[in-house]
Amino acid sequence: MQSLLLRDDQSRSPDDRQRPDRSRSDCPVLLSQRLVLRAPHIEDIDALAHLANNAAIATMVARMPHPYTAKDAADFVRRTNIGEIGKCVYAITKADNGEFLGCCALEPHPENDDILEMGYWLGEPYWNRGYATEAAHALIDMAFRTREWITRIDARCRVTNIPSRRVIQKCGFQFQGSGMVGNLAMGGTVPVEWYRLDRKTWLSLKSWGEMR
Repeated sequence: MQSLLLRDDQSRSPDDRQRPDRSRSDCPVLLSQRLVLRAPHIEDIDALAHLANNAAIATMVARMPHPYTAKDAADFVRRTNIGEIGKCVYAITKADNGEFLGCCALEPHPENDDILEMGYWLGEPYWNRGYATEAAHALIDMAFRTREWITRIDARCRVTNIPSRRVIQKCGFQFQGSGMVGNLAMGGTVPVEWYRLDRKTWLSLKSWGEMR
């Protein structure tokens, strides 16, 4: 799970939030071998509330409250669909039956137009099955293929989150440094690691299969 997902956009200046050409680009439905990534729906609220109400997830995601209620889930769906949270938020679902697994997102960097930030989380029943890596691959491919101005994608994880670090590294990200970020569920700041994938490195990867 990523620390950046669900970060509130209100910290940005009005001028930053009013740059529609790049930060509000369309986010197409994404298909992979086992997954469909699409906008969160009202029908996801019950599953979202059930899966997100887990301290093991909330303590790894910066802006997720704990406990997490159906009201929180409904508000999240509403705000993502009107663009108040993130700019490209996806529900991660199974391709064969539409089952809701979690969420992932791409956000513009607050200071650099040519950088995106990636975040994700999965419900605990779906851990260790490769779904997070598969979703991340789909997000990264879409970002670099459809946004010519993007040169880099950043990702962060808590230093204690070994599975998330493994996902980031399997996607070709390189370690950049460490720091502290706020965590709503923890009520304070937590140490995180910062990773970056540049367009040149992405282009050098002949296929995602080589990274598995």
